[in-house]
Amino acid sequence: MLYRGLRFAARAAPRLSLYNTSSALRQLPVQFQHVRTYADKVIKVPAMAESISEGTLKQWNKAVGDFVEQDEEIATIETDKIDVAVNAPEAGIIKEFFVNEEDTVTVGQDLVRIELGGAPSGERPAAEEAKEAPKEPTPQTQPEQRTTQEPKPQETKPQETKPASQPTPVVEEAPSPKQPSKPAKAAPEAPATLGSREERRVKMNRMRLRIAERLKQSQNTAASLTTFNEVDMSALMEFRNKYKDEVLKKTGVKLGFMSAFSRACVLAMRDLPIVNASIEGPNGGDTIVYRDYVDISVAVATEKGLVTPVVRNAESMDMIGIEKAIADMGKKARDGKLTIEDMAGGTFTISNGGVFGSLMGTPIINLPQTAVLGLHAIKERPVAVNGKVEIRPMMYLALTYDHRLLDGREAVQFLIKVKEYIEDPRKMLL
Repeated sequence: MLYRGLRFAARAAPRLSLYNTSSALRQLPVQFQHVRTYADKVIKVPAMAESISEGTLKQWNKAVGDFVEQDEEIATIETDKIDVAVNAPEAGIIKEFFVNEEDTVTVGQDLVRIELGGAPSGERPAAEEAKEAPKEPTPQTQPEQRTTQEPKPQETKPQETKPASQPTPVVEEAPSPKQPSKPAKAAPEAPATLGSREERRVKMNRMRLRIAERLKQSQNTAASLTTFNEVDMSALMEFRNKYKDEVLKKTGVKLGFMSAFSRACVLAMRDLPIVNASIEGPNGGDTIVYRDYVDISVAVATEKGLVTPVVRNAESMDMIGIEKAIADMGKKARDGKLTIEDMAGGTFTISNGGVFGSLMGTPIINLPQTAVLGLHAIKERPVAVNGKVEIRPMMYLALTYDHRLLDGREAVQFLIKVKEYIEDPRKMLL
């Protein structure tokens, strides 16, 4: 009997179809007809690189309540190598931030929650405020407010001066002329003439910390030694002045000196491949790795520190190809668009401190590389040419090398070959 009763009740119960649901919703008041169809999505800290597991959230590019498009940048995470951009996987409205700026974040950590889907007008307060803001201050209301505010201080001033006109306070203030004779007022003015002694403490960014760690590691690991030479830049400067306009017109590349030095180093490494090698292995290294390719790291100074993007397979490029690759990497470095792949590797480094006016210096090896070439400023100096004193544009070259792998004879021979190629660029074509 109970089973039959349940079956009868099921048959007698009205069936709620999709059509009945929509018609029932249409009969409700307007304020109750809104049905939320959006879902929330939590954006996590993206994977940055194999060797990077954490970073610092430097900046939120959006605020809570803002609408973001798909692939729009929401935040920037600073690591010890590059800046990582966090993009929205889908369009939606930002609902909640899980971390604040300058907080340390790890890969996979919850970062922000967004509501997916289109943004109804009622759920975009930031956009509404931006639209309504210019409507409130009209040109008619502003002068009215000014006129109403200006007479008010005029009315209050006489009220304030009336109690001051009483005779009693005037009599009490009479003995005040005796007080200026005190020397107390002149005492605090004396320390002001000593200058400011304020201090400002700024936390080092991750990239600067990483650079400091790498440089100190290089000094503690490599047996660094530096050899110097000087090069006459007359022939290369004449070569550049003669062909730079033609090269720029045909290829759009500005011909500089970095491509010539890079090409000269590649050719010198053919005779001395040990300069392009490195030491690898446990306990400081027990294996020499020789390479048939040359990946040149070019030192570029940025606001956050020195970075070394890599020009890969420079041995297969001509001077114009090397110059274009260096220019592209330099632009990406200054714009903060470098990736981990752009800076990974590198078998030899060229650092051009001459662009800042450095006359001479000793660069530091970029481990695990074996050597680094330092270029310096071009200065006109008197030199002996064929028994006569002439004024020539001269540049000092500095090669810092790891004496564990590279002997002094090989380092000096390498630097002399680079000097010969630069002083006669036609040799690089033979």
